[in-house]
Amino acid sequence: MAQLIADRKEIDFILYELLDAEQLLKFEKFEDFTKKTVDMIISEARKLSIKEILPTLAESDKNGVRFENGRVLTPESFRRARQAVLDADLTSTMEDTKWGGQGLPFLISVAIMEYTVGANYSLSGFTHMGHGTGKMIELYGTDHQKNLFVKNLYTAKWSGTMLLTEPEAGSDVGALTTSAKKNDDGTYTITGNKIFITCGDHDLTENIIHPVLARIEGAPEGSAGISIFIVPKFWVNDDKTIGESNDVQCVGIEKKMGMHGSPTCSLSLGANGNCRGFLLGEENQGLKIMFHMMNEARLSVGFQGSSAASLAYLYALDYAKQRVQGKDIASLKDPDAKSIPIIKHPDVRRMLTGMKAQVDGMRSLVYYVYACFDKKEVATNEADKKFASDMVELLTPVVKAYCSEKGFDVCIEAIQVYGGYGYTSEFPAEQLARDVKIASIYEGTNGIQAMDFLGRKLGMEKGNVFLSFLNEINKAIAAAKEKPSLAPLAKALSKQVESLGATAMIIGQAARSEKYASAFANAHPFLEVTGEVTLGWMHLWRALTATTALENNPKQKDRIFYKGIVTTARFYIETILPATYGKMQAVQGLSDAALIMEEQAFG
Repeated sequence: MAQLIADRKEIDFILYELLDAEQLLKFEKFEDFTKKTVDMIISEARKLSIKEILPTLAESDKNGVRFENGRVLTPESFRRARQAVLDADLTSTMEDTKWGGQGLPFLISVAIMEYTVGANYSLSGFTHMGHGTGKMIELYGTDHQKNLFVKNLYTAKWSGTMLLTEPEAGSDVGALTTSAKKNDDGTYTITGNKIFITCGDHDLTENIIHPVLARIEGAPEGSAGISIFIVPKFWVNDDKTIGESNDVQCVGIEKKMGMHGSPTCSLSLGANGNCRGFLLGEENQGLKIMFHMMNEARLSVGFQGSSAASLAYLYALDYAKQRVQGKDIASLKDPDAKSIPIIKHPDVRRMLTGMKAQVDGMRSLVYYVYACFDKKEVATNEADKKFASDMVELLTPVVKAYCSEKGFDVCIEAIQVYGGYGYTSEFPAEQLARDVKIASIYEGTNGIQAMDFLGRKLGMEKGNVFLSFLNEINKAIAAAKEKPSLAPLAKALSKQVESLGATAMIIGQAARSEKYASAFANAHPFLEVTGEVTLGWMHLWRALTATTALENNPKQKDRIFYKGIVTTARFYIETILPATYGKMQAVQGLSDAALIMEEQAFG
């Protein structure tokens, strides 16, 4: 049971050997922390999550949230687990201590969240989601707004949301109809309706703070005229006490495929004309401000995919070690041969190794991007700061889309390992698959991520940011070629990187030509292959680090661990990545078949 959230040894490898977190702790910003204190915090988060959070996973799925008499009621098990997270100060660990955070590096914080968030993503909406709301206010709010809201959001005394989607607008945020009218006291009266609001209402906190996109009366149409407002469920007085109800009403919750412990709400704002909000930042700058939160949310959603995959893989691995069924294929004709654990069957080993390859690769990628956040802040020269910032921008849609989709795929593969039992609610794999499916849909569908990647990210600085990304992979390839045992893997990845560069050039040029429609029809496959090559980079880098460690003659237990990293890299590069080349050839072909299909032909 102890390893059924995330493998601690694997996390330590990424933190201290792959990404050199100890070096990060030497910077003045983090001088209050040592490896010993960081390890202690992660260990406590792990212990708390196993004892308090993980037991809520199945219970919250079974009992779910309820909507009764206009109130959203959460699973009873959430109260104790949520309070345990708050008591341990694990809600916004990377934020400044003056706002209730711990001031830890982003890289260490994501390791903590592997446990506190990964154990039950539905619960994390009530413990961590207010962080994004608070961050927007800290960055763009007035001193008065910061003092009113930020600390209570970071410490999860109050929870936060994100109110974008409307019934008729969907992903087209510029078509929203929620309106704002300025009042004499500088506040705004808000009127409108929002849907699909995660944790939009519940009974776990005394207040909920809503960032709301709305159009001020007389503002331009479309996205250019959108502003953002801080709208509390209950008004907050200047002395930070809770005031009267602010005319924000939940009118219903969705019945969903998964995430049953997380209420997805429809909210009515100002039905009685009494909903007020504070303008955040300047008028008509709402999308700019909101996208700061959206980028954080998209990384979080990618993390959701990778952490669900970790859970599913470890559960499937544990089951495969214990489930005895069938004879060894070498003994099929021996009537006296005993049945063996299914982990010894070649096809089950194939599935488990493929799952491990995705989980380890995704975790490495997610941690790498979070480490770039730290490097943006502590780097001593502008070139390093810029590179870190560029990688965050470029790789955010890759993390969101790739990890959300492959996370779901790993959960489905876990069901397959269990066999018929995996399809039942007796075991956790089917719940994990249901819960994580939403990750490819919300915070901007993966199709939107692909359009963003092709339309904006690929062309950053005339393609030079993407080129820097490829060059970084090539550095790892060059280093790996110096190790005879890794040279074949390096050579194989080099061909994929070369093909990705060619694919990027072809589809990028097409997106700016009369073939733009064909280019965007292939945007999602292009984003997918970018993710696959990126994981190839992660695995080669991991194998290089592990091979260097093996050369230092570690203990036998560690040798097995490091050899496993190299073998996993081999599996990914030798058996998964070859299919990527074919996908890239298809993207380069810019097929327009989907575009010319007549609507009547769909049936």
